[in-house]
Amino acid sequence: MKRIIMFMCFCALFYLTSCTKKEEKEEGIKFTVTSPLRRDTLVIKDYVCQIHAIQHIELRALERGYLQNIFVDEGTFVKKGQRMFQIMPLLYKAELQKAQAEANFAEIEYQNTKSLADSNIVSPNELAMFKAKLNEAKAKLSLAQVHLGFTDISAPFDGIMDRFQVRLGSLLNEGDLLTTLSDNSKMWVYFNVPEAEYLNYKTHARRDSMMKVNLLMANNQVFEYPGLVQAIEADFNNETGNIAFRATFPNPNALLRHGETGNVQMTVPLINELLIPQKATFEILEKKYVFVIDKDSVVHQREVTIDAQIPDLYIIKDGLVANERIVLEGIRKMKDKDKIADYEYLDPKVVIPHLKVYVE
Repeated sequence: MKRIIMFMCFCALFYLTSCTKKEEKEEGIKFTVTSPLRRDTLVIKDYVCQIHAIQHIELRALERGYLQNIFVDEGTFVKKGQRMFQIMPLLYKAELQKAQAEANFAEIEYQNTKSLADSNIVSPNELAMFKAKLNEAKAKLSLAQVHLGFTDISAPFDGIMDRFQVRLGSLLNEGDLLTTLSDNSKMWVYFNVPEAEYLNYKTHARRDSMMKVNLLMANNQVFEYPGLVQAIEADFNNETGNIAFRATFPNPNALLRHGETGNVQMTVPLINELLIPQKATFEILEKKYVFVIDKDSVVHQREVTIDAQIPDLYIIKDGLVANERIVLEGIRKMKDKDKIADYEYLDPKVVIPHLKVYVE
């Protein structure tokens, strides 16, 4: 019986000691509290984009014939006027010689008839008929020269060759695709902007200025040269509510190629937004929450809606007002409806600069 009593006393003593230590630990916890801050700021928004060369064309055969020569290779840089392909010209040379002979014959006929007309031997109408025959022969000669010229295909501008769609000796028909040529000295980058953000941009942009943007490439590296928004489409897409912007990027090292994708990063001004530190939030089932402290120092778990985020800060769309107090440090040590008496309040104007965020 004495052993039982001693055991019960020992358990009671252990329980009281544990409770005392727990209370001392809880009493030793200090929480940091702050408030949302309303001010103007900037946010960097990403827009999926498509990258195009400023000139990207298809090179097609303009005449029928066998592909006799290829003077360039796939993927090489060609200069304007450089020969690229040659279609077998023999038939077109023969047609040119025939047209030249017919033009010479018509010239002789016309000169003879003109001499007779000057002597009043033939009528002016007959001279006009031979003049028309001469003009027709010269037109056929010019056409034959054009057809022969079409057998030599040269680069219309400086650019990079794409893959060949034909091989040496191929029989080409008029209009067959040979390859494509891209001028990558500058790149046009197209991205879609929602209507509200378009209105913000147009409201704050000066008429004589162009917005600078950056390009985040597919390897998550930022392209070293910034671009300028130089064109906006005329109409909104009624299905998506977006409008297309076009930014021009210099590409002196030819790193960017036609058909690439990436993300345009555009700095968007936001006016009188509500900001809170990201560290003051926690997540449950993909929803964001904060602990709000009431006048009795009781914390309440509340869901907030995030409009945008910048480094270390969230921009709040709904769920908070500027004069409320939220827990900044110690959110992992509390639960809904807890009461905290010992906490330190920090002015948000002091908290935010220490988060190393650029805010205007």
